[in-house]
Amino acid sequence: MTSYPAPPEPATPTRGGGLSLPAGDGVDRLVRVRLDIAYDGTDFSGWAVQPDRRTVCGVLQSTLQLILRQPVRLTVAGRTDAGVHATGQVAHLDLPAGLYAAHERLLTRRLAGLLPPDVRVRAHRVVTGSFDARFSGLSRSYAYRISDHEWGIDPLRRHDVVHWPRPLDTAPMQAASDELLGLRDFAAYCKRRPEATTIRTLHRLDWAREPDGVIRADVVADAFCHSMVRSLVGALIAVGEGRRPIGWPAGLLALAERSSEITVAPPGGLTLTGVEYPPDEQLEARNAVTRNRRDRD
Repeated sequence: MTSYPAPPEPATPTRGGGLSLPAGDGVDRLVRVRLDIAYDGTDFSGWAVQPDRRTVCGVLQSTLQLILRQPVRLTVAGRTDAGVHATGQVAHLDLPAGLYAAHERLLTRRLAGLLPPDVRVRAHRVVTGSFDARFSGLSRSYAYRISDHEWGIDPLRRHDVVHWPRPLDTAPMQAASDELLGLRDFAAYCKRRPEATTIRTLHRLDWAREPDGVIRADVVADAFCHSMVRSLVGALIAVGEGRRPIGWPAGLLALAERSSEITVAPPGGLTLTGVEYPPDEQLEARNAVTRNRRDRD
C-alpha cells in the first residue's frame, strides 16, 4: 500500500459555514479547491465510496492521491446513485497552498491522463473558504431523457436515454408537473434516510421533445432527497401513458411516507447537469440556511 505524508492541520467549518484555516500565512496553510466534474455513471456504483465497489468518488480520490502524494477527501454537491450520470457535478477539497500551487498548472492534464475514460475533471480553481459544494448550493439541475420510439434508442445514446415501450403524451405530463412546483413535502417520492428532511422547493419540471424525438425532462430544485427525481419521473410517465389522471402525482404529496404506487424510473436516463451557487459574500448565509433542517408541519 502506498504511504503518504500526514496532511497539515485540516480546515474546519465555522458556525456560519465558512472555513477556519490554521494560523500562519506560509505554504502549509490550506486552500479550498473547487472541482467541476463529468462522468458516465453506467459502470459506477454511484458517487459515494463503498467497500469493494467502483464509485466516482473512490476513483477520483485515489487518482488525486496518486498525483498529489497527499490524502484527500472530497465533499460533493449531490451524491448520485448507481448508473446516474453528471455533466455538471461539483466537489471541493482542502489542500496545502504550496502543494496546490505546485500542481495547479498541470493538474487538469495529469488527471485526464490517469483517470478512466468515464470520468473527467473539467476544471479546478481556488475558492473562498466559505464555499461548500454541498451546503452552498442554491439549486441542482437534472435532465431525464426517454425514447418512446418503437424502434428503441439510437445506439450512440444508449447510456443516457431510457427506452419506454409505450407512447407518451407530454402535454398531460407537463400539466401534472406544474401542480408539483413550490415548497412541498416530497416524502411520497423519497427513500427515507434517518435525520434527512423530505421538504424541498421544486423550481422547475418541464417536458419537451428534442429534435431527434427523445423526450427530455428538466428538473430544478433547491435540493433533492434520495430517488426523488426518478420517482417524480416514474409517476409522470404513468400520466403520460394515460394510466393515471393529471392530478394524481400532486395528490401523493399528502402522504407522510413513500408511496408504494410509484414505479421509480431507471437510473440510466438521469444526468446531473448543474449546481448554482450564490456570490461569495452570500455563501455563509446560504450555508446556514441549508443546514437548518425543515420539518413537515
